Amino acid sequence: MAVSDRKHIRRLAAALLTGVSVCVFGVSATVVQAQGLVPQAADGAKMLLRANELVYNQDAKLVTATGGVQIYYNRYKMVAQRVQYDQKSGRVMATGNIELIEPGGSRVYAEQLDVTDNFGEGFINALRVETTDNTRLAAESAERQPGDLMVLNNSVYTACLPCTQTPGKAPLWQVKAQRIVRNGQTHTIRLENAQFELFGLPIGRLPFAIEVPDETVERKSGLLFPQYSASDNLGFGVTVPYYHVFSPSMDATLSPTYFSNQGLLLQGEIRNKFETGEHTFRFAGIHQNDPKAFDPNTSDSAADNRFMAASKGEFRINPRWTFGWNVMTQSDNNFSRTYKLTGVGGGTFTNDVYLTGLGTRNYFDLHNYYFNIQDDTYSNTAEQKQAIVYPSLDYTYYAPEPILGGELSVTSNITNLSRREDDWYREGTTNRFPGLEGSYSRLTVEAEWKRTFNTLDGLLLTPILAARGDGIRHTGSGTPGAYFGDMETEGANGRYMLTAGLEARYPILLTTENSSHIIEPIAQIFARPDEQMAGGLPNEDAQSFVFDATSLFERDKFSGFDRVEGGTRANVGLRYTGTFANGIGVRSVVGQSYQIAGQNSFATEDLVHAGADSGLETRRSDYVAMAAIDLPQGFTIGANARFDEKTFAIKRTDASLGYTTPRVSGTLVYTQVDAQPEYGSDDARDVLKHSMSFRINENWALAGTATWDLVDKQLIRRGIGISYADECTIFTLAYTDKPSDTAANDWTVSARLSFRTLGDISVGSTEGFDQDYRN
Repeated sequence: MAVSDRKHIRRLAAALLTGVSVCVFGVSATVVQAQGLVPQAADGAKMLLRANELVYNQDAKLVTATGGVQIYYNRYKMVAQRVQYDQKSGRVMATGNIELIEPGGSRVYAEQLDVTDNFGEGFINALRVETTDNTRLAAESAERQPGDLMVLNNSVYTACLPCTQTPGKAPLWQVKAQRIVRNGQTHTIRLENAQFELFGLPIGRLPFAIEVPDETVERKSGLLFPQYSASDNLGFGVTVPYYHVFSPSMDATLSPTYFSNQGLLLQGEIRNKFETGEHTFRFAGIHQNDPKAFDPNTSDSAADNRFMAASKGEFRINPRWTFGWNVMTQSDNNFSRTYKLTGVGGGTFTNDVYLTGLGTRNYFDLHNYYFNIQDDTYSNTAEQKQAIVYPSLDYTYYAPEPILGGELSVTSNITNLSRREDDWYREGTTNRFPGLEGSYSRLTVEAEWKRTFNTLDGLLLTPILAARGDGIRHTGSGTPGAYFGDMETEGANGRYMLTAGLEARYPILLTTENSSHIIEPIAQIFARPDEQMAGGLPNEDAQSFVFDATSLFERDKFSGFDRVEGGTRANVGLRYTGTFANGIGVRSVVGQSYQIAGQNSFATEDLVHAGADSGLETRRSDYVAMAAIDLPQGFTIGANARFDEKTFAIKRTDASLGYTTPRVSGTLVYTQVDAQPEYGSDDARDVLKHSMSFRINENWALAGTATWDLVDKQLIRRGIGISYADECTIFTLAYTDKPSDTAANDWTVSARLSFRTLGDISVGSTEGFDQDYRN
């Protein structure tokens, strides 16, 4: 203790002897406070001492405090039954229910303590340490040494909370060590000559010392726990990751993996954080020892040396603008997928460079795309057929003030792309051309004005005016020989579309004592000229088309800009919303669409047969309906269906059941689509998909997923996993099976065992199942 503080103790003793501030004879619960001393939070603060009884032996230079002793000094706090301070040696000796709170917040519990007056050195017997991150250490004895070291002898380390129902029961896992060194300068905890125990049973002695960060460290360089994998072509794999911190804003992970069949895979990731964003660089490479382990005549079997490099960054230029990219290159078209490389191992990797801006009344979205198709074909023809997009730009603007009392919006799109090979295939009785070799550019600008009038009797009338113009240029190999439509010759073309429309809605509110209902008849009519050059231009972004209740009242039902709906059309339907006092909610839509005049855009042939068998190709469309029920117990039931306009036969069904209860959650999705020969699908599709998570108890959970093809009566995908999770341990075991003609590995068994503060042991990847368990 500092000399000045010792002088204050002498003053305290003088005060005691003269009886000025305390009585020490037979008076219980008397609080003794050092005269003139107040607690302070900063280093070097003076001492505050409180106790029921305090005795000062002037001859022996001993100060003894007993009964509810509290000491506040230099950001340390200590309570004990008895504390004795020796002025000669400068040591503090405490006994009985000691609790010492360190400046960082960690708590030390002990029965005996003998330390220097700055708590820097000394001995502690029968102690427990609880850190701020709920890590716990216990030892027979400990020694505080210079350099902010605490050495614990015959000690136990765990991150598990003690069992409240069975005190003294061993935690789920713990590490018993002959010696634990807690270093306050390097902020590490070192376990020496350690033995790992699970459920109180010894698993094995570790042949090396373990060093883990203490509770004050967010990131620290060092080896991470090994990870394991197994597959039929790669063999058994062992990964020993090394994590390194370069600076507060930069770190890296190097993950070498040795596969028993293919040799050493070197994989790494470097991460940088900046004031306005972040960047991640990934790389990987391997010299395959046994390429012949893969199927012959594939990109996997033809490669000896394989590598990959990827970069991902995102930066906020200002609160409205964001610039970023996500790009990857590799030696062949299946390396990342075969070895399941982190962040790039999917079936299709989308290279993207983008700039986005979001304002209060406008939106800007610019993207450049290149698609890496990852399959095992040696020729890589699938990637050659993909479009290279440079760029695709969407811009939307809403006028800040009403124009003639209504809302004016402007939507524009610029698309510029090229393709190295024709993308076409024959399915059923039709030829389809998702893309043509050559280049394609289009500029689209569309303005829309609409205003809603509320009549006296509640009828809502919304007039709609729209004008659109397109400038298009395409080059290539000319009209495909197998295409029987009217294809425009290569070069520049222009088209326009003018629309005048009116929407009428008449919402009717019905209320009862226990419910409220809104019934809303809706009718629309849109008058416009025929679509120009319908089916004679490439169709890149309007290929996906489904007519259902969600698109019934759309002015233009095509999914993109390359096709535009023409002719005069009317949409008629009924919308219903009901709310009940018991918490049940019901909503539904039913209706039909009519081609009144002009050419039906959905009946014209284009390169991908976008409107064929859609239900809109006839003058009277198929009927569409949607209904959903929300139950207060956590169930949601929904169905979307399309019925033949003559026979009412079901042409398409999308039904789903979602449920979330305290123990069980999941989804059941059913999709049925009739055969669509003109669209290229000769066979009906009947698919049922189910995913489920069942929480057995507070810690254990079971998850599963399965997909059935009801037409072919076969299971096309399945997976199951089980998980345990508590405050200190996560265990996951999963199995997935997905038959595929192009996958190098058809099945996967994966497991993960995570010990909080120590690290993870992984075999494969259980990412999808981990998410299920957290639901």
